[in-house]
Amino acid sequence: MNHSISYKVIATALSLLVLMSTLSLTVEKHFCGDRLVDVAIFTETKTCCAHKTQQEDKEKKSCCKDEVEIIAGNDELATTSFEDFDMLQKHVIVAYAFSYLNLYQSLPKKIIPHRDYSPPLLVCDIHILDETFLI
Repeated sequence: MNHSISYKVIATALSLLVLMSTLSLTVEKHFCGDRLVDVAIFTETKTCCAHKTQQEDKEKKSCCKDEVEIIAGNDELATTSFEDFDMLQKHVIVAYAFSYLNLYQSLPKKIIPHRDYSPPLLVCDIHILDETFLI
């Protein structure tokens, strides 16, 4: 029972590892001067200079700046087919698979002739009737 739970946990962890390695993210940062104001991963950042009018932006240089950081994931997973291996590797794989499949021999089925036999009902206790007791 513990083995099946541990196998499920390991399989889930490995699938999450593959998912995280192929995931791409875009991290947006908004700075007002040298101070970090907002960080967003899945949405756009909120700007602190949004309340200014267009005339104020033209007259005064904006102190705000946005940085976009792209974290690229793995686009291609390594998939190889059996034909990509050289002959030695093919022989090793076939020999390993053959030896693994033949590792466990099935036991011969035992024939139990009295498996479906039901004993007769006990009407009375024979030992008490015959007065024979084991000491």
